[in-house]
Amino acid sequence: MDKTDNIYNILKELVKYRCVSGRENGISRAIQKMTAPYADSVSSDALGNLIVFKKGAAENAKRLMLCAHMDEIGFMTTSVSEDGYIKFAPIGGINYTAAAFCEVVFENGTRGVMAPEVDRKAKKGEKSELGFDNCYVDIGAKNRREAEKKVSVGDCFAVKPSLCRLSSGRVSGRPVDDRIGCAVLIKALEQAERFENDTYFVFSVQEELGLRGSKTAAYGIMPDYGVAVDVCASFDTPGKKDGPSRLGGGACIKIKDASVMCDGDFVRLLQRTADENGIPWQPEILTRGGTDAASMQTAGAGCRAGGISVPTRYTHTPSETFDIKDAEAACRLVSALVGTRL
Repeated sequence: MDKTDNIYNILKELVKYRCVSGRENGISRAIQKMTAPYADSVSSDALGNLIVFKKGAAENAKRLMLCAHMDEIGFMTTSVSEDGYIKFAPIGGINYTAAAFCEVVFENGTRGVMAPEVDRKAKKGEKSELGFDNCYVDIGAKNRREAEKKVSVGDCFAVKPSLCRLSSGRVSGRPVDDRIGCAVLIKALEQAERFENDTYFVFSVQEELGLRGSKTAAYGIMPDYGVAVDVCASFDTPGKKDGPSRLGGGACIKIKDASVMCDGDFVRLLQRTADENGIPWQPEILTRGGTDAASMQTAGAGCRAGGISVPTRYTHTPSETFDIKDAEAACRLVSALVGTRL
């Protein structure tokens, strides 16, 4: 990684990799290459988590685990029809309305388009929800024999990655969740001036399937403090229920979500650290969803858990949208935290 690379350039590199949950090897190798020059050690565990370690300067240093997940939502092929169409199962929480008619890419590079089946109920005036059971992928094959030359049962695929700059410093594409968290950690590792704590930068696997990777990593590390670096909801779009987080408001400091109640003292430390370093921040309170903070908090004897998030619109769609300044604020807060004796 070039020291001149900013968060956008790092993210632009990371979104190239198609790594649905359980298939993170490609991006793990890329992140290992980016982080190795700045690490004291780099290792992987049995589940595939990438663990980048920096020794702390403080005597009797506390263990700080910073976690961003590498995986993305996607699909796995379950069958091929006689006509050459691909049926599939979901990997993670899918918004099928957003995915319908999008281009998808398989692990081997095969391309196709996701489409809904003809909605017979809709013809009768009844409402029918899209799901994996009434969608399919068309790769252009004429029949099963031709399709099976390109795709096999068990092959994974995802909506085509993309990234584009919008106006006012906003960025849209996929998978922002959670490649932006990975980019924040990579940049923070490079730019942090001092490490007071024994700091573990963990790039976790299988978060979208129930926080699996961070759970095993936390049991191995047994951190005193754990911070999930992820995206969170933004409540600044039409029809969105009221919430505190907005694009452009700064890094989000998590107070709670549906899976975790963050340690109050640690939340206040993060807020104070942001204030003392002139870093814009905003509170994060979510009634739905969760992050790796939950698994870190309850691993072993437990740890003081918190979260630093980048507010994002339209999560789990092909057009996840965030403000680059919020990501930069999150990076500055992580950099300040690792230099704070816990």
